[in-house]
Amino acid sequence: MTDGIYRMAVTSGHSHRDTVTLAGQQVRHWLKAQHYEDPGAEDGRHRVGAQAVLDCALKDRVRGASGAKESVARWRLREFTPQGIWQTSLTISTPPTGGTWVRLDAEQLPVRGASATKAPVPALARGLLDVLGAAEGEHQGAARVHGMPTVIERGDVDEVLDELCDPDRRMPIVVASTPPRTDFDDWLAETVDPLLRGCAGLAVLYALAPGAERDFNRALEHHRVYGGAVRTYLPGLDPAWAPEAQRHRVMGRHTLDTDLRRASGLLAWLPRRLAVQSPLPEALAGLPPLRAQNLRGGSAPWSEESADIAAIDGVQPGSLLVDHHEEEVHEERARAEELQEVRRWLRDAEERESQLAAEYDEQYSELREARTQVRSLRGRLAEADGGEGANRAEPATTRVDPVSFAELVERIDEFPLLSFTGDPRLTRELDDQTDHPTWVRMAWDALLALQDYAEAAVHGESGGDFRRWCENTPVDCHVFPPRKVIRDESRTVRTNTKWKGERELPVPVEVNPAGKVFMGAHLRIGGGGTAPRLHYFDDCSGTGKIYIGYMGLHLRNTRTN
Repeated sequence: MTDGIYRMAVTSGHSHRDTVTLAGQQVRHWLKAQHYEDPGAEDGRHRVGAQAVLDCALKDRVRGASGAKESVARWRLREFTPQGIWQTSLTISTPPTGGTWVRLDAEQLPVRGASATKAPVPALARGLLDVLGAAEGEHQGAARVHGMPTVIERGDVDEVLDELCDPDRRMPIVVASTPPRTDFDDWLAETVDPLLRGCAGLAVLYALAPGAERDFNRALEHHRVYGGAVRTYLPGLDPAWAPEAQRHRVMGRHTLDTDLRRASGLLAWLPRRLAVQSPLPEALAGLPPLRAQNLRGGSAPWSEESADIAAIDGVQPGSLLVDHHEEEVHEERARAEELQEVRRWLRDAEERESQLAAEYDEQYSELREARTQVRSLRGRLAEADGGEGANRAEPATTRVDPVSFAELVERIDEFPLLSFTGDPRLTRELDDQTDHPTWVRMAWDALLALQDYAEAAVHGESGGDFRRWCENTPVDCHVFPPRKVIRDESRTVRTNTKWKGERELPVPVEVNPAGKVFMGAHLRIGGGGTAPRLHYFDDCSGTGKIYIGYMGLHLRNTRTN
């Protein structure tokens, strides 16, 4: 079962060389705590205990998934038992461009016919998180990953909200609240810390201080957590959409009070599955397997060519699978079982997605209708009061929604202050990517809101950029969820030549003599980190228009690769 595997994948806050040094120190501390011998700093296979070997390859240059040479350091501890091999693998990989990634796996490779035992969180994981300054991604604003929960004080709420809504987020974020009339320090030490211990390295962990709870829940009206409950916020959070809240599971205080140990296991189940079933970052994907070298520390050399099963200090030959060929067969079988389970999980996820798509479409339609009614009622109320909003109950123009992206492209000229400079073929192709019209309606809502904003902006009445406008939309204008408005791309995207080039999109020469500009500002069309995007350039203060340079599937970044 894939949820029996522990897998941590984080970025290091240090250079490759310093990360390798720090990781090596933590590996030696970890081995010493298990009463194993110090392997030193030499590459090769080291016998560190009576039934344990450590493989080291600390200065490799290997070809990664991108085809470029990557600096890689690896450790792999194998502990042999009659039930199978306990294997803990640590990989540090740094591509020519980009940050340093750290991957830690722990699992049991069972004997044939046996079920794998669930691997606990290795003590090595917490040691690494203590020294590496780890984050869940390499993009700007990526959340920090700690072995123990970080307390959210009132002044931290905005930063945590940005992390929750980060479109490039990979890891779940787990937030624990505090029951009323409870000492926070006692609650943290006696309940929250042991509860979240099983999620170390698998999720970003937070404990919500009582003084911050009101601000936090006010901002997350549909995704609140309170009263001692714990909530797991998955990537792709959309705080403006109430039906989406059901994706983000809540564990009530009753479950914690009934059996804290069981609650800890239940809470870690989803992060463990996501860690194994999600694609690895490019820097960690496609690396060749670590090959065992000569055994050091024993009386006889370990040879890859040897067909004999080697004895390890008093263990009878044949009772343990310890020769090189059998080790590889063991691991290949485990990987095949893991892949088969991921395929089953993918099939079930596709079935659930199809069901949810229909529900999403229906709920989004109801939400739009409710928003229209609210605008109308606000206008009528203002008219009855003789106030400023009188006679402004509805938007100035009412248009029939398009039924496809092909129709939407043909009708963009209905918006005089919007100019579509992108490739219409890429937009039309979205019709082949979905069987429900929610994406079309949301894109149309975006155009309506952009037009309203542009009309105000050219007269200096917008009150800020489009994100600010969406946060304070006038009652007579079309609304668009502000959390779906991204002001700029991450530093990782802006510094990657290929990814940045994809976002350098056409504009008239009067906007830029080069005929193109970098359009980091974009809108999320639909939910999830890989949903379509609309990239735009706001030139209301110049030519008086907004230029839409791209409307299509998510351009490449750390998640889409």
